[in-house]
Amino acid sequence: MMQMDSATLAARIMNCLQTILELEPLLRKMESGKLLLPEFKVLKAFLHDLDSVSLDEDDVARIETATECFLQELKSPVSLTRMCATNNVPLQ
Repeated sequence: MMQMDSATLAARIMNCLQTILELEPLLRKMESGKLLLPEFKVLKAFLHDLDSVSLDEDDVARIETATECFLQELKSPVSLTRMCATNNVPLQ
């Protein structure tokens, strides 16, 4: 496999982090999602300082896999949140 340049690796990491950060408003509506909100500060700080981080393909691939797993794990709770919001049912 050919080694990616640092700009490409950074773009891939930024895509993962921005995808997760876009979920913040939705997670605020979920009781279990509120437990994750402090971690968003860490993600935002990392995103801000990404230029100073040394990246390699293996690290980026692990972050992409972790992002995909996180999104898969959220599918059911997010569906429930949207269904409850549509039906005006309070979430517990």
